[in-house]
Amino acid sequence: MSDLRIDAMVPGLSTDSGDAAARAEELGFDGVWTPETDNDAFLPHPLIADRTDEIRQGTRIALSFTRSPMALAYTAWDLARYTDGRFVLGLGTQVKGHNERRFSVDWASPGPRLREVVESLRHIFDAFQGETELDYQGDHYSFSLMTETFDPGPIDHPDIPIYIAGVNEYNIRLAGERCDGLAMHPFNTPEYTDEVIAPTVSEGADREDRSLEDVALSASPFVVTGESEAERDRSRAAVRRRIAFYGSTRTYHDVLDHHGWRSVGEELHELSKAQRWDDMADLITDEMVATFAIEAPPEELLARAEAVYGGIADRVVLPLDHGEAFLNA
Repeated sequence: MSDLRIDAMVPGLSTDSGDAAARAEELGFDGVWTPETDNDAFLPHPLIADRTDEIRQGTRIALSFTRSPMALAYTAWDLARYTDGRFVLGLGTQVKGHNERRFSVDWASPGPRLREVVESLRHIFDAFQGETELDYQGDHYSFSLMTETFDPGPIDHPDIPIYIAGVNEYNIRLAGERCDGLAMHPFNTPEYTDEVIAPTVSEGADREDRSLEDVALSASPFVVTGESEAERDRSRAAVRRRIAFYGSTRTYHDVLDHHGWRSVGEELHELSKAQRWDDMADLITDEMVATFAIEAPPEELLARAEAVYGGIADRVVLPLDHGEAFLNA
């Protein structure tokens, strides 16, 4: 048995948020994460904390450029206090179009800017804890004013873990240099993690006299499962469509190229430009599904995840709706 930690995603703010987290803890999951798609990633966490006792909880991921690092710091500080140190701050950049056109946020030097988000957060946390005067000066952010009225003061668990989402080489290396974890994209494979991502994280860690062991690699693979073969067929078809969707975006073509499938990515890209979404999944072969996804009946899913990602990742996100079957198998 590996030391792989098993996590789950829980829904955005609703009565289901706390129920799902409580269920995850009861079943023995190690952590729960909240996404930020059509919801706010932070709002469920007080409910999660109220309904659980020990499980890790974090954002996977909250958008970094749509909020000032100071605003992020206040929220993370509050949640670290409220959860007794169980909160993990997971951050990501999103892409240019969403920043500019959905949030009306300027887009510039996303990698170096994310670096400053992480660095300034660490500095602000130290200032809150009373370990330094607030004085951070960067190219994208500067912070120098903190009066007593607005200083939240020290807490018992000030060392808030920061994970970042990373797809490109710069951000993956940044996770090694500055962060506690890397939230890997679902469009990823165990081989790519082992042969590309882990060495890049390690390279970044070496630059700061750290090691790969200082950075948790958190995988969130596509999952094909179901109680019956018919259910697994439907699950497989859905995963095939998701692989096609992500594969059509050139940002993710390095993964395809690593496996010799760049031409498939280029064809997917052309089909997406022509709005031929229904044709795209036909390009995803069974071999590609098997490479990208963890596939097993629910009662075998945990063993399969450990076989695939044990020794490669530190954490893996699996579906909560089948948790009882695979965790009690």
